[in-house]
Amino acid sequence: MAGDKPVTIAAVAGAHGVTGEVRLKLFGEGVDALSRFKSFNDGALTLKKLRSDNKGGAIARFAEITDRNAAEKLRGTALTVPRSALPPLEEGEYYHADLIGLPAISTSGEALGKCVAVENFGAGDVLEIEKPDGKRFMVPMREEAVPEWSDPEGLVIDAAFAE
Repeated sequence: MAGDKPVTIAAVAGAHGVTGEVRLKLFGEGVDALSRFKSFNDGALTLKKLRSDNKGGAIARFAEITDRNAAEKLRGTALTVPRSALPPLEEGEYYHADLIGLPAISTSGEALGKCVAVENFGAGDVLEIEKPDGKRFMVPMREEAVPEWSDPEGLVIDAAFAE
């Protein structure tokens, strides 16, 4: 699939306390999913401790961060892991990172552009497709709208959804 490109699974929201802990915004399936990883950003950050903040995020301590000043400097830092470190997927499942950058074609074979983002506003994933002229349109990631997808062939989009 997508090789070993870095995949963002959390971001540092800010410092927590005075001993170097940080608050994390999670992009995956919670603290348990994040806890399977011990190293982030190509080894730059080594996880020592992780716990839920009971608000949907997490509190983490990294070996390299020893005080509040260092923790504050991490604010906004994306935590990445190699795509190959993520668990295998079941049939019909996908990682957002695997869809971004894929070409989009219509069911009749017409080139539509490429996937530039995957959003979720609460009712399921929505693909944002950028046309060659720079204009964008959105398509729900449902079987009737996107009957097929694969890497590197791309996303096949039903023509009724391609406007």
